[in-house]
Amino acid sequence: MTSPTLWVHTLRYLRPEQWVHRLRYALGGPPGLGGGAAPVGAELQPRVPFNSYPWLSAAEVAVGRFRFLNDGADYRAGVDWGAPGKGRLWRYNLHYFQYLFPEGGLEAPAGLQLIEDWVECNPPGTSDAWDPFPISLRLVNWIKFLGANGAAAPEEVSGSAFQQALWLEQRLERHLLANHFFKNLKALVFAGLFFEGPEAARWLATGERFLQRELPEQVLGDGGHFERSPMYHCMILEDCLDLLNVASDRVEPECLRLAELLRPACRRMAGFLAGMLHPDGEIALFNDAAFGIELPAPQLLEYAEAVLGETPAGLGENHWAFPQSGYYVLAPAADDRMLVDCGPVGPDYQPGHAHCDTLAYELALGGRRVVVDTGVYEYPPGAMRHYARSTAAHNTVRVDGEEQSEIWAAHRVGRRARPLGAELNCDGDGLRFVGSHDGYRRLGVTHEREITWGSESGWTVHDRLTGKGRHRAESFVHLHPEFRAQLAGNEVAVVDGATGETIAKIGVESPASVVVERGWYCPEFGMKIENDVLVVTAEGDLPLELGYTIRH
Repeated sequence: MTSPTLWVHTLRYLRPEQWVHRLRYALGGPPGLGGGAAPVGAELQPRVPFNSYPWLSAAEVAVGRFRFLNDGADYRAGVDWGAPGKGRLWRYNLHYFQYLFPEGGLEAPAGLQLIEDWVECNPPGTSDAWDPFPISLRLVNWIKFLGANGAAAPEEVSGSAFQQALWLEQRLERHLLANHFFKNLKALVFAGLFFEGPEAARWLATGERFLQRELPEQVLGDGGHFERSPMYHCMILEDCLDLLNVASDRVEPECLRLAELLRPACRRMAGFLAGMLHPDGEIALFNDAAFGIELPAPQLLEYAEAVLGETPAGLGENHWAFPQSGYYVLAPAADDRMLVDCGPVGPDYQPGHAHCDTLAYELALGGRRVVVDTGVYEYPPGAMRHYARSTAAHNTVRVDGEEQSEIWAAHRVGRRARPLGAELNCDGDGLRFVGSHDGYRRLGVTHEREITWGSESGWTVHDRLTGKGRHRAESFVHLHPEFRAQLAGNEVAVVDGATGETIAKIGVESPASVVVERGWYCPEFGMKIENDVLVVTAEGDLPLELGYTIRH
């Protein structure tokens, strides 16, 4: 039987009409049952197996060694679920239970032991552990694990999962919305299908009802996720595929409606992801995005193909656009690709993952990333959080030392840059992108950027500031840490640090000048690598122009 202390905590957070049901469970079993096992229904039967995560090690997890955000902990003597000395996001990862799915799988006894230990050590209300977002991920992962291993859930485990679903139902993150609310709804659907009884029916109905609203809002017409982060796009795509995977062969009306809604959304999202990849097969790092958090893109696209039974729609021959998301791709060769950001920073009511990267780009040459976005180092407020979000951390233009968008705290945005238009097309035998934004309107300045590619001229990035007054413009070019910048006048040789080979030359248009500074490249959380940053500067009365060419 669940401990009295556990239920005292639980009852404090329930609606009065739920108390009788909860007390019945406390005294002999879950509501509607005379006692014994929790009200678990038929286990979920996914159409295809759920995913494992290649950065996780079954051997390490089995002995209590965990590594999140490039920071490890050794809990061989017993997991300390409070994780003293670790940041909140690290603690959240500990409570997600994603590590139940390492590459090659985790033995059922080892996974059940971790789950049972969590239940024993984390009564309702425990800080971090019972926050809605960790509950949402943990419920789904527990349900997946129990189904995949054919493991009968011990009473304490199923009872805890049932309580967590009740708890979550009362704490849906409607104040945050976006990916947090989506995770909440996914967990309600999974719990609604895993359990049986009136509560389970209510969870399924609630999840389906709100997903009917959230999917058309969060998945844009071009397939991109509305927070404009490639990493969060991957997160929501996997969530949508998981939901479609479990709903496709069910007969409940909610599942039939969900499958009908999810299938076209998953098609669009998979097509967007396929179009937003570098030649190395991975995502760009625009806005809050990093590697090693969500599934690798190739694995996610394989999962999409298996669940949908079809491959993503084809792309243009050498250029394609995602105008609702605001991303534009120039691909003159299989191994050369530029991805340009000219979209909103995110939904107006939730721009928390936005960076000052309007009109920024990433560039791969010869299959290697050469010009890179900074990425994201951490979420807590501080110098590195501010740097990663700043205009200077992106391959775009800063005016008078001001930020494009008014970033503050860790996830706040005040005034924000808004695109004024964007166009991508073939220009003779070349490619041409033109876009502009109003992020400096308070200074009386509009920034327009034109990017062209030609087989003879290479890449040209040309910026034009219009408006009034005298201003200083700085255009930043961040090189991948594998490369070094060798400056000679207004020309920069981009040199492979390992071989000494010059792989590109960057020529700066006069009268602008260029210097080489040091910055940070943060491709994963908790990882920062010094890199060379070119700063191209021009000053004068408007209109003011500056630019450079990149020849490979």
